[in-house]
Amino acid sequence: MLALLAPGQGSQTPGFLAPWIASDLASSLINKWSEITGLDLVKLGTSASADEIRDTANAQPLLVAGGLLGAGWLFEGDYSTLSYFAGHSVGEITVAGIAQVIDAEVAMKLVRTRGLEMAKAAQGTNTGMSAVLGGERDVVVAAINALGLTAANENGAGQIVAAGALDALAKLAENAPEGSRVRPLAVSGAFHTSTMQPAVPVLAALAKDVEAKDPILPFISNKDGAVVENGRDVLDRIVGQIAGPVRWDLCMTTMVQLGVTGIIELPPAGTLAGLVKRAAPEIETFALKTPEDIPAAREFAAKHGGK
Repeated sequence: MLALLAPGQGSQTPGFLAPWIASDLASSLINKWSEITGLDLVKLGTSASADEIRDTANAQPLLVAGGLLGAGWLFEGDYSTLSYFAGHSVGEITVAGIAQVIDAEVAMKLVRTRGLEMAKAAQGTNTGMSAVLGGERDVVVAAINALGLTAANENGAGQIVAAGALDALAKLAENAPEGSRVRPLAVSGAFHTSTMQPAVPVLAALAKDVEAKDPILPFISNKDGAVVENGRDVLDRIVGQIAGPVRWDLCMTTMVQLGVTGIIELPPAGTLAGLVKRAAPEIETFALKTPEDIPAAREFAAKHGGK
């Protein structure tokens, strides 16, 4: 049984899109999406600096574009080997597009608005995020909550991201939970917390006018690891997730319970495959990084698909 995963913000690296826009079709699509978003996605994905693509308003559309192109090259519209879709944070918009809940153009419109509004919500808040690596989950979460912070991303495999006021994050680093270390993240705000609430009604208003079709295959939700098969529910969850924690740990638990034997992570791949390797070693992983990986990825999909 095979699941297709799309990574979230922080997985992007300078130039990762370059090999994916070599074909005429891919070049045409990326130019169209650049017009839709008002961004030069070719530049952002090929020659932009790490700082440029770290900007939330740039990073999110770039990630969705990369995932959509990777899926298009790999599957060429035939998703018969797949059983489930899942995405981490903004990656949920990527897989919503692939699962045909929304079309690619709508996905790019939604992610552009999401990135802009989240960046706007973060401005002037004096907030940030730090990764807590190691330690017992309950102990780590209790320490985060005690400082008025939020466990914004529970990624499993001993990784929880705390978010909130910078002074509280500094206190967390000074007195790390037992068995853990705290690493500040280079982000501009407390994403997936109540700080992002101003962005929710803006995206909700946009999503309200979008036709949401039921996914072609079940969608595993970041909200709680639930398997969702209603298109409107998928879209509503994506909107609400802006100001709510990402429970990737529960998504991985669901995959194990469902009997998933293999996952393919879309570009820029590596982050989610690494988490699955550590948290669910019984699941085989494939990180699709460049078009050169496609023949091996298709063999992997044939091995795990349809079970």
